[in-house]
Amino acid sequence: MRPSRILLPAALLLLALVIQVSVLGRLQLPGATPDLLMLVVVGLALVYGPSGGALVGFAGGLLADLAPPSDHAIGRYALVLCLVGYAAGLLRPEAGRQRSALSALLVVASAAVVSTLLYATVGALVGDTAARHVGLTGLVLSALLYDVLLAPFVVPAVMLLARRFDHGPAPAEVGTGDGGGLGSLARYRTTREASPLPVNTKKKRPLNLAKRP
Repeated sequence: MRPSRILLPAALLLLALVIQVSVLGRLQLPGATPDLLMLVVVGLALVYGPSGGALVGFAGGLLADLAPPSDHAIGRYALVLCLVGYAAGLLRPEAGRQRSALSALLVVASAAVVSTLLYATVGALVGDTAARHVGLTGLVLSALLYDVLLAPFVVPAVMLLARRFDHGPAPAEVGTGDGGGLGSLARYRTTREASPLPVNTKKKRPLNLAKRP
């Protein structure tokens, strides 16, 4: 694994967690809190794919579970972001293609709704009834609104950084270049193969086998 795939996500997740806890969490907005950590996970998953997205989501969720003033069970948000990162990674565009802004917003909107519902569902399973007092519908709608409004400023920047730091040397094309590979091997074989034996084009004189009288 490249070091950039460890250092860059770690730095982005830590930065997002600090901003979310120290700034966004103190805005006292109605309903849910803007989930900057989830937006970073989605942006990285759209570049790294499902496996990388799941690992990044689990790490980011575990940081949020351990960071104060967390008051829920450890591993709850790690599970949610792990699943969200994996699902977002499945929607990664193919190599050489760029995802449109509208499709990226749709991914963020789906992630906002799914993560809120999953978080409330896991909380209900472990006995956390905070979502019932606030209202699940209000939480989902507010999370959807805040995350979609914040996504254009976060997700493209995260994807750009991930692509730039993850960029590696392009593989050599077959049959081109002066380096090794199948192309040079094919040229070596064609120049080093034994040439066919020359064909003697001179006409042989017929032997005179007639008996002498």
